[in-house]
Amino acid sequence: MFSWLKRETKTEEVVENVLGELKKIYRSKLLPLEEHYNFHDFHSPKLEDSDFDAKPMILLVGQYSTGKTTFIRYLLERDFPGIRIGPEPTTDRFIAVMYDDKEGMIPGNALVVDPKKQFRPLEKYGNAFLNRFQCSHVPSPVLRAISIVDTPGILSGEKQRVDRGYDFTGVLEWFAERVDRIILLFDAHKLDISDEFRRSIEALRGHDDKIRIVLNKADMIDHQQLMRVYGALMWSLGKVLQTPEVARVYIGSFWDQPLRYDVNRRLFEDEEQDLFRDLQSLPRNAALRKLNDLIKRARLAKVHAYLISELRKEMPQIFGKDSKKKELIKNLGTIYDRVCREHQVSIGDLPDIKKMQEVLANQDFTKFHSLKMPLIEVVDRMLAVDIARLMSMIPQEEMQLVSEPLVKGWYFQSLIHKFQKRSVVTQST
Repeated sequence: MFSWLKRETKTEEVVENVLGELKKIYRSKLLPLEEHYNFHDFHSPKLEDSDFDAKPMILLVGQYSTGKTTFIRYLLERDFPGIRIGPEPTTDRFIAVMYDDKEGMIPGNALVVDPKKQFRPLEKYGNAFLNRFQCSHVPSPVLRAISIVDTPGILSGEKQRVDRGYDFTGVLEWFAERVDRIILLFDAHKLDISDEFRRSIEALRGHDDKIRIVLNKADMIDHQQLMRVYGALMWSLGKVLQTPEVARVYIGSFWDQPLRYDVNRRLFEDEEQDLFRDLQSLPRNAALRKLNDLIKRARLAKVHAYLISELRKEMPQIFGKDSKKKELIKNLGTIYDRVCREHQVSIGDLPDIKKMQEVLANQDFTKFHSLKMPLIEVVDRMLAVDIARLMSMIPQEEMQLVSEPLVKGWYFQSLIHKFQKRSVVTQST
């Protein structure tokens, strides 16, 4: 059913060429700026070749028993090593489901030392996390083009007060920065958003373009109840996401069991096709997404350089260094305003001030460097010339023409047929 995820050979060659150029540009032009101003200590670790070579990833996030693991099984149309499904919190670990010719499982400690995988930076979260992390290899045609990350069910009530032993939201932030899609799953019978789920959604801020929301198990309620549930979900999301735009919610029942209520079958078919069409675009747009992420990283690295050099300029040469450091951290907002004014930087490009204050408290300001304009100019030329050249190498219109018939053709018929096989069980029950 999902063999549409296989890419054309010509498209793969274009993507490989663009990614190869991206690696060279990053190492020769952006990395020197990052290293000079300790960017990796404040923000994101150094990018490795595996980060550029990685297939598009989908991250599934949701409270326990919302159907995350079942969603993966529905996509793959088979089980994978480590799969556990139940009404209680069954998935207690992060599971990266990836392609391999042989089915198998790699534990977290071995996974983060594999240079071919992009998970090396996760070792900073310690053994408590690595013992709850694994990679499941599955010889599925779907995984030839994408990888999927299953996450532990987010807890609610008294259970959420139990410490997981590692920085759960920190791990989510790390994945959110690197994945291509973040799917938030909600259960039609369980719309309450726990405190831990709220913190997890807040950790995904800044990646709104990647987020897709799914109201799962919608076939278990009739059309009147579904209307009320949809309204309640939108109201809850408006309080958490805090954006004026209305979030796009995909409604359906993403498993292979018969539909409980058939009255919304056409709606579920259309919604599922919309979601899978969105996932279909990920391999096609992989190079473009990595290009976009590198531009965001370059902008942040420039702003970071301005900020660090400004702090270095304010430090005294001999006496009163500790007191001046505390004063600068306390008045970081003033430094932000000065950087924006002097370098024509948007306030939205600056990092979160509270997080920056926390990291700065453990830094030695005397080791910061003053502003080195040649490094900034190299990055400016990279954005103006090299990135523009790479953009022209991505033939978007041609890729769209290659893939569009697959959506309108046999793939759609296969989707309809899959729904028709899910016979209605309302009368029998």
